Amino acid sequence: MGADAKLELSWIGKYDEQPSVEPRILIENPKFSYGTSNDSVEILSNGKHWNGNMIIHGDNLLALRALEQDFSGMVKCIYIDPPYNTGEAFDEYDDNLEHSIWLDLMYRRLIILKNLLSEDGVIFVQLNDDEMNYCKIIMDEIFGRNNFVNLISVKTKNSSGASGGGEDRKLKKNIEYIICYAKPAFKKFYPSYTTMELSKYLEEMKANGTSFKYTTVFTDFGEKKYFKTIKDGGGKDIIIYSHSHYSTKSITQLAIEDGISEIEAFNKYYEYICTTENAQTSIRTRVQEATDKENNLYSIEYYPVSGKNKDKLTTVFFVGTTKRLVSWFKNVCLKERGYIFKKEKIGSLWSDLNWNNVNREGGVVFSGGKKPEVLLQRIFELATLPGDIVLDSFLGSGTSAAVAHKMGRKYIGVELGHHAYSLCYPRLKAVASGQDQTGISNDQNWKGGGSFKFYELAPSLLKKDAHGHLVINKEYNADMLAAAMAKMEGFTYEPSTDTFWKQGHSSETDFIYTTTQFVTVESLGAILDTMADGESLLVCCKAFQPECKNFSSRISVKKIPSVLLGRCEFDHDDYSLNIIELPQTEEIDDSEDLDNSPESFSDDTSSEPSLF
Repeated sequence: MGADAKLELSWIGKYDEQPSVEPRILIENPKFSYGTSNDSVEILSNGKHWNGNMIIHGDNLLALRALEQDFSGMVKCIYIDPPYNTGEAFDEYDDNLEHSIWLDLMYRRLIILKNLLSEDGVIFVQLNDDEMNYCKIIMDEIFGRNNFVNLISVKTKNSSGASGGGEDRKLKKNIEYIICYAKPAFKKFYPSYTTMELSKYLEEMKANGTSFKYTTVFTDFGEKKYFKTIKDGGGKDIIIYSHSHYSTKSITQLAIEDGISEIEAFNKYYEYICTTENAQTSIRTRVQEATDKENNLYSIEYYPVSGKNKDKLTTVFFVGTTKRLVSWFKNVCLKERGYIFKKEKIGSLWSDLNWNNVNREGGVVFSGGKKPEVLLQRIFELATLPGDIVLDSFLGSGTSAAVAHKMGRKYIGVELGHHAYSLCYPRLKAVASGQDQTGISNDQNWKGGGSFKFYELAPSLLKKDAHGHLVINKEYNADMLAAAMAKMEGFTYEPSTDTFWKQGHSSETDFIYTTTQFVTVESLGAILDTMADGESLLVCCKAFQPECKNFSSRISVKKIPSVLLGRCEFDHDDYSLNIIELPQTEEIDDSEDLDNSPESFSDDTSSEPSLF
């Protein structure tokens, strides 16, 4: 094996030449859009427009290719729950794909998904053990093995005994897996926690023979006096205060003195309960060097340069002969409705998620593949902030879009089956209207609001005629043709309201104009007279005078469809994972943060389309 060889998974057809997928335009279907955004159109960091949440009906490979120009590098989090290739037959999916076909279809989609992911973005792929290991190997190849983040195990249901065939040979399956990869700029997940009511948590610890460390209470912080000012690694001030005559008691002692239970004591002294930690931090080292080795209490005030208290004045306490860091109980708990809940950081085993009512969530039924909203909530909490873009190209019943909507994330969902209309649309309409109060609605205090737009993939730009020649599709009107040519040529389609030939742009001075008219030297001359200095123009047309070719160095002329031939595969609409449509239904750096917080469907398309 040569030095340049790499470890990868091979399958039948992997190295066959694959035709490029046509970058289709998207056409809004207003019958299935919902709500009107009062916000102005947002400009993304790449200069492209965000026109609102998107649901796209169509083959997801074509849809991903359609999104690539505008959204490459813009999606913060991708979650997909593709067909598992289990060999079972679901109502919505034919999931029994031949292994090589499944790998090939996933491989092609994952390549585009990587392009769409932001440089600090994360992708989550949920599968069971039929294809999980194979998928991880191809993701090693596409994303790079160094960019593997986690393999998350998700308990999906309770095992209540043997049922069905084959149970004598195999253990009952109640685990699925989420493969997680990131782009190179990804640093870490946002803090996310599980919670357990404190009394139950303490009982569990006692049963396991472990002790609870948050048992010290500051009953008096003593007299605070200025001690000294030192510098952090960046040269910023750290002000140190000494505390004389401070006092502490145990939570048990206070409960006895007050004649209350320990749980009541935890509630009463919630703000002052702590433990101490032997934190290995540069700031603690500086405090140790600047103070004494006596059993004294010191506090510091400083501005962390990272963490949740970044650039905020923060107070931290150190105590004892080695100046151990004081860690507060309130930072690892929640207090709600008079109850205290202990928080634990999320790990890679998710066995606490409730699947009991998943079939009722969103008011839609999706057999064999529906995921609970709490699962997606956890993923989005880990990988995104409000306003970030999330993408699911195997949308199914719309769970990820519903969760993103309730959590204030921007979202793009793609679904091929008829359930884009019968499941996704009514579910998201209920979310936006506030009618859906299932799933995470209480968690998010969801009352409704927001909007989404429903898009169809445009038909292929070129179709074969009776003689097998590719010609411009007769379904395309002038606007659709202009939008499609702009996308084909790498321009942003954004017609000027003042200048007819400025239909799209690739820069502030480079424009594209598509026309079905016969182009003459005279027509080009009229355009040239209106062009400002430094402007250039690409003209795409069905036919033109030969003299137009060299008319001006500032105007290039291309003939369609000949300019498109060979670029990609036209007149091909099915790259799907064999989706079957449902029957129609009704509707620590030097200055780190030490505050240690862990309608029914109609084919009527007579309305004017909105192009994207």
